Amino acid sequence: MRDSPIKAMIYVVDDDSDVLGSLQFLLETDGFDVRTFKSGAALLGDEASDGADCFVIDYKMPSMNGLDLVRCLRDREISAPVILITGHLDAQLSEKAANAGVRYVLHKPLLDESLVGHIRGALEKGICH
Repeated sequence: MRDSPIKAMIYVVDDDSDVLGSLQFLLETDGFDVRTFKSGAALLGDEASDGADCFVIDYKMPSMNGLDLVRCLRDREISAPVILITGHLDAQLSEKAANAGVRYVLHKPLLDESLVGHIRGALEKGICH
């Protein structure tokens, strides 16, 4: 995490514009700087993709799912914490996420304060993957 006067930068990746807008509002209201991306390819194509303090990534997206995106980030040696969000939480996904180094998998309809708390916890603990 960056030093105190600078806000933590959170990158949010989701193919649903409404979800992106809601998460951006939620996180900015809680004091984070936020950049949003509509796909994994958009994030990977951004020159500043390594500027995030934490990633919030949707699992189910066209072309590249969230776990594939996490693997690409790790291949680029980007080690910021990742929180995977999904509308369809199951034990297999949680296991796959853990194997990819993702500590937190959250169910979309229940994000709000849970997401903020997990981001703060990941940043404070320095969980990198």
